[in-house]
Amino acid sequence: MAARIRKDDVVVVIAGDHKGARGKVLRLLPGKQRVVVEGVNMVYRHVRKSRRNPQGGRIQKEAPIHLSNVMPLDPRADRGVRVRFELKRGDSGQIVGKQRVCVGRRGSGAVLGAVATKQPKGGSA
Repeated sequence: MAARIRKDDVVVVIAGDHKGARGKVLRLLPGKQRVVVEGVNMVYRHVRKSRRNPQGGRIQKEAPIHLSNVMPLDPRADRGVRVRFELKRGDSGQIVGKQRVCVGRRGSGAVLGAVATKQPKGGSA
């Protein structure tokens, strides 16, 4: 199944200590159902001196948060929304792709982006 949240999406944190914060998705961890959001859930990592980090000390970085605690940001309504997948059809009625659409009471119907679909095996379409 396609992901409702993808890398480089702008999301809103809806629960937890950082509720209301907005940021860009840096990484997805689908096996753990977690997402790393820019500027959210910052933690300190203590590192020792090395060639890569000759100074050593504390480095501040983003830690993952659960996927259920974020919602995609609707660019038109400027708030978090739910997402539905809709099929795009060509002139002949054939399915040519899939896209994510903002829905619900808050949704404006804006398209968030196309979703890559698998091509059938055995030749070009």
